[in-house]
Amino acid sequence: MAAVLAGAGCTGGSGDGGEDGPTVGVLLPSRAVPRWEQSDRPMIEKRVKELCAECAVMYANAENDAASQRQQMTSMITRGASVLILDVVDPKALRSSVREAHREGVPVVAYDRLAEGPISGFVSFDGHQVGRLQAAALLTAMGPRVGGGGVVLMNGDPSSPNAAWYERGAKSVLEDEVRILKSYDTLGWRKENAHHHMSAAIRALGPQRIDGVLAANDSIAAGVIAALKSARVSPLPPVTGQDADLAAVRRIVEGEQYMTVYKPFRLETDAAAAMAVALARGNDLDALVTTTVDSPTTRDVPAVLLNPAAVTRDGIGRTLVRDGVYTVDQICTPKLRRACDRIGLTR
Repeated sequence: MAAVLAGAGCTGGSGDGGEDGPTVGVLLPSRAVPRWEQSDRPMIEKRVKELCAECAVMYANAENDAASQRQQMTSMITRGASVLILDVVDPKALRSSVREAHREGVPVVAYDRLAEGPISGFVSFDGHQVGRLQAAALLTAMGPRVGGGGVVLMNGDPSSPNAAWYERGAKSVLEDEVRILKSYDTLGWRKENAHHHMSAAIRALGPQRIDGVLAANDSIAAGVIAALKSARVSPLPPVTGQDADLAAVRRIVEGEQYMTVYKPFRLETDAAAAMAVALARGNDLDALVTTTVDSPTTRDVPAVLLNPAAVTRDGIGRTLVRDGVYTVDQICTPKLRRACDRIGLTR
């Protein structure tokens, strides 16, 4: 049977096999962002088993704690993992653990966030493009307020390399187009932290000066919108997002959130699973990768960088519904039925 991983924030393995086959360790960063448990984990596990019926999967969630993730990595290595798929909580804090895996002959595939140390491969969406899509959509939503308008940046967790990647992409579009009035880093990508920052921005600036909010992901957007509503800001300024969380899609239908960035997670999970299985079997990644990237510690890391897509109200049906991410019934609660009808989102 699949190995079971004990320890803080860990859960057991999945699937059959593993007694004589490789073991793939999967380490995800948190539960604060819904996608990790709802999409990434089951898709990775399923694809690993499709590619390698004899493989076992060990799984752990770090709950956004770097120390826990270090322990989880050490435990997986000790328990015989053949390869690790690592969505790193803090690249610098986990650098020594990546080196430990390398010393023990356990390849590490950096997943979604670029880890530091001697990683064997990297799979993610193009973070610069994510930021550019968010910023371009925000400018479109602001309309005539572009030029003299002011926006608030709600960035991600500064310990994540993706947060800076998204921010650089966004600023490359926003600069010279709008005034950035305030910029905040959101620890843990948590809704409550975004709520706190947005409330502070409203107090400091006054609601009438805020023409748009670039929120780095949907959890942050949820906190931003809750703060705006608590302050009785009406109409709400356009707010961006990322990850196409179901709650965010419903907010978009309702008109509270302007857009999200859709990243077809299956493409990412499939690429990571294929890399992991190849490495576990002792094969190279030449046929699987499309480019290389440089980390602060390692040059020319074999990589797959995927293309994200912006989704506003009019695009929900031809992206998220078409791709089977959600059904119309999942999105269109009784409260939203009329709004769904207006945008053609029908069964």
